[in-house]
Amino acid sequence: MKLPRAPYPVDLHCHTTRSDGADTPLELIDRAAARGMRVIAMTDHDLRPARSVRAGDGEEISLIGYAAAHGVKLLPGIEISCDTDVEDVHIVGLGCNWDDPFFAQLEQEVARSKLESYRVLVEALAQAGYPIGWQELLEQNEKAGKSLQKKQIFELLAAKGCFGSWSEAKLMTKRDSRFRIRRRKPRPEAVIEALHVAGGVAILAHPFLITPLDPQPEDFRGAYIDTLLAAGIDAMEASYPYGKTSYHGSSSAAELEALVRRLYAPRLRFLSGGSDYHADFKRGVQNAREIGECGLSYAEYLAADPLRTL
Repeated sequence: MKLPRAPYPVDLHCHTTRSDGADTPLELIDRAAARGMRVIAMTDHDLRPARSVRAGDGEEISLIGYAAAHGVKLLPGIEISCDTDVEDVHIVGLGCNWDDPFFAQLEQEVARSKLESYRVLVEALAQAGYPIGWQELLEQNEKAGKSLQKKQIFELLAAKGCFGSWSEAKLMTKRDSRFRIRRRKPRPEAVIEALHVAGGVAILAHPFLITPLDPQPEDFRGAYIDTLLAAGIDAMEASYPYGKTSYHGSSSAAELEALVRRLYAPRLRFLSGGSDYHADFKRGVQNAREIGECGLSYAEYLAADPLRTL
């Protein structure tokens, strides 16, 4: 597979078919290698990372070993959705003891809360005239063999022609109060503490996507991030492809990165970055996020002691 070399050789935010990505774990590694990546983090939503996958012939393949054989260092990770009353508060965990009981309990609680809240959302959308049904979503999800993700609702709406893309569908639900359905999520302070207890680092993903469900003062996001800093968040994503997401501000990704570096770098252990790659090009998304389009230079990775020792 011949692909353009990635601008960033270190990408600490990627997804696979284990949650809402379209690449299998092995396909993700293959694409990273083809793009000349040196380090990637596999950070599927609210799931303990897989240690291995089973090949077609039944052979068990170590993901870290497979990546190393392709010249890529793989960091197993997780992206945890936090805060019932605020959207897109996501914390990436790396370097954890994944056998810590916290993660098994998290998976169970998240599965229950998703079934409850996503069903309410789908029913609200159907009542508003959108051609979507709960059983249809479950059947599609079962065929894909994935854990249920909210993004799949948006993708289904886009596939039916209701919106030009999943991100447009997501923006609509953010703006229309009828569809702001609260899902029970853990408090971010508790997640940060749990990741630290498990020996890992806690990284705030895409800080400029954080959006309160209820009206808040204009400086809400800054004050909210301050509470996460006080709770001990280790890092924050600076390099991130905001223009390819549901971000609806007026600043460019470069301007937001500069803002993170100016405001928060002195208050963090290190800066992180990633593409939030989902292989959306396989779903027909135009100008989809690409692995390695955002992230860290290798020098930045080596300078971040908490990362280098993982």
